[in-house]
Amino acid sequence: DRTVEIAERLGVTVYRQPKNMGYGANQKRCYQEALKLGCNIIIMVHPDYQYDPRLIPHAAGIIDTGICDIVLGCRIRSRGEAIGSGMPVYKYISNRMLTIVENIVLGQNLGDFHSGFRAYSREVLQTIPYRQNSNDFVFDSEFLAQAAFFDFRIGDIPVPCKYFPEASSISFSRSLKYGCQTLLVLGKYLLQKTNLKKIKLFTPLSKP
Repeated sequence: DRTVEIAERLGVTVYRQPKNMGYGANQKRCYQEALKLGCNIIIMVHPDYQYDPRLIPHAAGIIDTGICDIVLGCRIRSRGEAIGSGMPVYKYISNRMLTIVENIVLGQNLGDFHSGFRAYSREVLQTIPYRQNSNDFVFDSEFLAQAAFFDFRIGDIPVPCKYFPEASSISFSRSLKYGCQTLLVLGKYLLQKTNLKKIKLFTPLSKP
């Protein structure tokens, strides 16, 4: 889709992976580069224009004022609005079910654990061992479980979202796999939290 070509023409700094290494691997590379640049707040927004980027300053402001360490964009303010935006019904149902379970297990009160709009403080990326995470889509679930384990303050803001044919979206089978992997992450979290087993995902990084 000529994303790299267009971005470079617009003067955007672009980092190329040697090959398609996966969704999680892409985030790992971007976060490492952001830390090298000395960024204090790092924003991740899925690049298919599904999420409204105008909310970026507001998410960054919540972190900058010290209210939260992580801010997620919540797509689901109401069932009607979410489905009306084009979200497939099966995705809405699975999102609601997984989010309820994740809130209970991780002790949070978030509206959407699976958002592609996220803001992190520098300290979060310097503490969470995200390089141990999967290179696949479950990277995001692992990251939030790690954030909860390390007692980072996680909040959310409403973000308008739209679904359309050109927007990237994983298939039903990949969604099912992702859901099962997310439940496995929660199981690992409980094992670590109850000291029944040490899980590498929850070993903090050494501060630089």
